[in-house]
Amino acid sequence: MTPLFDVHRDLGATFTDFAGWRMPLRYRGELAEHHAVRRTAGLFDLSHMGELEITGADAGRFLDYALVGRLSTLAVGRARYTMLCHDTGGVLDDLVVYRLADRRYLVVANAANTAVVYAMLREHADGFQVGVRDASADWALVAVQGPAAAAMLDPGPLRYYAIREFTVAGRSVLLARTGYTGEDGFEVYCRPEDAGTVWQSLLGRGPEPAGLACRDTLRLEAGMALYGHELSVRVTPLQAGLERVVAFDKPGFVGAAALRRQRADGPADVLVGLVTGTRRAPRRGYPVLDPATGAQIGAVTSGALSPTLGHPVAMAYVPTGRSAPGTRLTVDVRGAGVDADVVALPFYSSQR
Repeated sequence: MTPLFDVHRDLGATFTDFAGWRMPLRYRGELAEHHAVRRTAGLFDLSHMGELEITGADAGRFLDYALVGRLSTLAVGRARYTMLCHDTGGVLDDLVVYRLADRRYLVVANAANTAVVYAMLREHADGFQVGVRDASADWALVAVQGPAAAAMLDPGPLRYYAIREFTVAGRSVLLARTGYTGEDGFEVYCRPEDAGTVWQSLLGRGPEPAGLACRDTLRLEAGMALYGHELSVRVTPLQAGLERVVAFDKPGFVGAAALRRQRADGPADVLVGLVTGTRRAPRRGYPVLDPATGAQIGAVTSGALSPTLGHPVAMAYVPTGRSAPGTRLTVDVRGAGVDADVVALPFYSSQR
């Protein structure tokens, strides 16, 4: 249970069970919370995320081997988005890795995958002078996301994908600038016993309490992959359009052989964005069809009516040959064929 459970209950939150956690799904309503993040800022409790500490003389070299990115070159105080892959190249989890000191890294995993990531990192640690510790119980995590987030936090000179020590309401925290909404945003890592004080201090600066429901529509508009939807052990980073996170120039890493083969041959199917001209939103699992034959050629991974754009958006895996922007496809929406056009991701960008 999140250390902020009582705070959320007092705010009138509707809760949901997720990966063994009782988390706030919505407060005032997901539509209002979504718009608050796009227009001003929202305050999220993300304490269900997993935190793993990697320490030791070989910490950087070990992460270079275990993950697809090059973490040994990451400067202290910086962060990188990366992935843990299976030998097959399939994604076991997507991660954010922070370098807190020369020999100390913080790996942030998705809540449902923390145990898997911990077990795999420990398995890969053989032969390295490195310690792998599940530090999830040491941390609570809240996030302020939105165009007004920087003004509310006054973080000083903190770059995107960076982290530093900070103080909120007299409590020592780690302040990071990453985000999962398509807006500027900050993550506040604090001790669980300080979480209530930190939350109330941040809430008093003006953000709207926001739950997991609007977080999903925000990340979908921003074209950001969600594990269990766009990412899984059956999908590689190349299929997901995330080849950029793979450091192919490294001498060797878990999954390298499979990923290099796929890079040479090209993936058979890839992730695309879809938009429709109706109000009927494609949802996860809906078949994507060839308009000419009616044969299924793919499936929707995430879809919703976009609150920001006012029309349905979806992501789906389709054959590479049908993935060019402008390609017309069909989505089976509860038995009715709906025209859908392939578009470049993201659907929404705060820069546009």
